Amino acid sequence: MIPEEVRRILEEMKAERIRGASWMAQKGAEAYLLLSRILSGEELKRALKEMKRAIPEVNRTMASLYNLSRFMPVTDDPELVRSRAEEFLRLIKEAKREIGNIGSELIDSGDVIITHSFSSAVLEVLKTAWEKGKQFKVVITESAPDYEGLALAGELERLSIPFEVITDAQLGLFAKKSTLALVGADNVTRDGFIVNKAGTYLLALACHDTGVPFYVAAESFKLHPELNSEDVEIVERPYSRQGFRVRNFIFDITPWKYVRGIITELGILVPPKEI
Repeated sequence: MIPEEVRRILEEMKAERIRGASWMAQKGAEAYLLLSRILSGEELKRALKEMKRAIPEVNRTMASLYNLSRFMPVTDDPELVRSRAEEFLRLIKEAKREIGNIGSELIDSGDVIITHSFSSAVLEVLKTAWEKGKQFKVVITESAPDYEGLALAGELERLSIPFEVITDAQLGLFAKKSTLALVGADNVTRDGFIVNKAGTYLLALACHDTGVPFYVAAESFKLHPELNSEDVEIVERPYSRQGFRVRNFIFDITPWKYVRGIITELGILVPPKEI
């Protein structure tokens, strides 16, 4: 049985509305760390078997949680669990740093970069490019209804990176004024499709129509080794405004043909052949 302290972390993950797959993977690894401190022997082994199911169930669309559950062993040895969880946390940190270095080379001074939602990988690319002395501006969709874009705006303001926030409805209008599109991903399917915040597909279409290169920043643990695009389960959250039910699917799926490349810690991959 999963201890109550660990279940609280899982509930926190389920309740999160702003941060995406990288944060989820980090919190999941921290849950395993805590588990290794609380249990040992057969109790630990039973809890780990339950975690194999519970971690992906937090959000079945996110490949990072699926890969975390595969990465962690089912064992009665708490030291092995601790070392594997720490290794995963280290991989998250190293991957983000490498993505920042690789992705920043795509940015030139004078660029106008459009993005959608909040991605810690995208933030790392922007931050690294800015630290290299490149001067650019970022266009951020507000990303309704959870407004993740406003969270990104707060981070860019803290870093003194110029930006402007637009409503989601102006996405097509501002795409053609941009020189580069950069988004994150919660899942890259086995056949090379991108699962990200709903609206990403529309941005990709707008960029395709206007000739703006569209890139995705995603750590390799967001690449799903088994799932194809037609099998992706898109989560819908209850949402209403002024008494009316509003359909609210969290993610959409962007075909690989609209993606110039996927920036990973392994390099820039061209979908689907290099996935």
